[in-house]
Order: sequence, then structure tokens, then C-alpha cells
Amino acid sequence: MTNTENTQNAQQGTILVIGGTGKTGRRVAERLTARGHSVRVGSRSGEPPFVWEDSSTWGPALEGVTAAYITYYPDLAFPGATEHVAEFSRFAVSRGARRLVLLSGRGEELAVAGEDKVKESGADWTIVRSSFFNQNFDESFFRDPVLAGELALPTGDAVEAFVDADDIADVVVAALTDAKHIGKTYELSGPRLLSFHDVAAELSKAIGREISYIPVTKDEYRAALVAEGLPEDFAELFETVLDGRNAHLVHGVEEALGRKPKDFSAFAQEAAARGAWNV
Repeated sequence: MTNTENTQNAQQGTILVIGGTGKTGRRVAERLTARGHSVRVGSRSGEPPFVWEDSSTWGPALEGVTAAYITYYPDLAFPGATEHVAEFSRFAVSRGARRLVLLSGRGEELAVAGEDKVKESGADWTIVRSSFFNQNFDESFFRDPVLAGELALPTGDAVEAFVDADDIADVVVAALTDAKHIGKTYELSGPRLLSFHDVAAELSKAIGREISYIPVTKDEYRAALVAEGLPEDFAELFETVLDGRNAHLVHGVEEALGRKPKDFSAFAQEAAARGAWNV
């Protein structure tokens, strides 16, 4: 089957969006639907439901599916992810879903194992490696600290090239629907490096009130995660990927889409304007 035929086949069949209610998945599903594609949201509350830990849900979710966007919660670098992604990828291809686009993380060595499993599955694959999302500050676990006016994180003076979920979604949709992205690995970042001090300043300016950044130890942050009912392994992930390995810009958005990525300040201003941090 040619790449052109693969593209046409993916467009004619249903596209499964795993994590279709999440930050990137929701945006991917909305964009695909707007373009006239048949979309199935893969989630515990989906119809039919999709549950990573219950492989009996995979078959019904893949019925009639020719392409899939794979996200793994809480993160591809977490224990169990590689095994689940390997099994699902092989199963998806055997059921006719040859086009697989995987969301991975920049600098996450354990996530590379999951990437390799997708590549080995026989799929027409694309890997999308992302930096930290801008939307972690308004749609996820950083939102409550922003509302409280205090970002207490174990990130020291590290810098990160935060990327916008809209840019990620645009790259994923392109990869799902255009054969020219098959076999590509795109590393995505925003257009500049920011420290968490910089982030607090940008948020303060956009929201109109003081947001402080307070460095804490990994153990202190782990305790805070446990108190909030969040996976404490996030503390390990922070320490791993903010050790300097990602302290440079990458250009996957430009490579995939031919345009510049959104800057954090534009994200913050837009989020504040729609009331994302209204108390």
C-alpha cells in the first residue's frame, strides 16, 4: 500500500483519539471533527470505553479505526507504559489501524522505549516529542497554585521551552492526515526558553496580580503531590527533564507546519482574557 493510499484510508476510516478528553486529545478530536473526519474518543467515559489497564476494551474501541493518536496517562515515562503501548500498537495494526501517532516527551529516556515499540509494531508511525505544556498552568496541576498566587516547584533555576497544546494538536492532526509525516520524529518547543521565575512574571503581567515562584525540594514537592492525590513520580520526572537536557530550542512545529510556535506570553494573555484564572 502506498503512502497516498494510506492517507486516503486513514481519512475514510475512524480515527481513535486516546485521551480524547485531555489537553492535547480534546484539541485533536475537535480539529479532526471540524475537518469532517470520523472521530472516536478513547477514554474511560467514552462509547465504547477505552482503559489502558483493561485490554478487553481495546478491541471495541478499535472497531473500524484506521488511525490512532496515542497518549498515555500520566506519562509515557511512567512504569507500565512501555508494555501497554507495545501491546496496544501491535494489536491496533493487526486490527487495521496502521497510522499511529504517539505523544512522547522531550528528554525522557524511559519514553524512548515506548517510541521504539510503536516503530516495531509495523505501523506507519509518527513520534511527537513535546516540552512542558503551557496549558499545565491553566488546565492542569499548576492551575490551583496559580490561583493561590504561589508556584512552589522543585525546578530551581532550570529553563524550559514551554510549548502550547494548540501547536501540539496541529502537528498531530497533520501527522494523522498527511502521509508526508510518516516515519518522522518531531521535537516540539515554544520559541524561547523561560525559567519558572520568568513564567511567574509572565503570569503576573497577564493576570494582573502577583504570582510568585518558590523553589522547593523534590521531597517537599512529592509530599504536596501525594496530598493532592497526584502521582508522586512527577517529582522524579521534574528532576530528570529539568537537569539541563532540554535547555535548548527545537523546531518541530516549524518542520511539520511551516510556521512559528506560540509564545508563552500570548498563551498567558489569551488564557487570562477568557477567565482561566478568575477566582
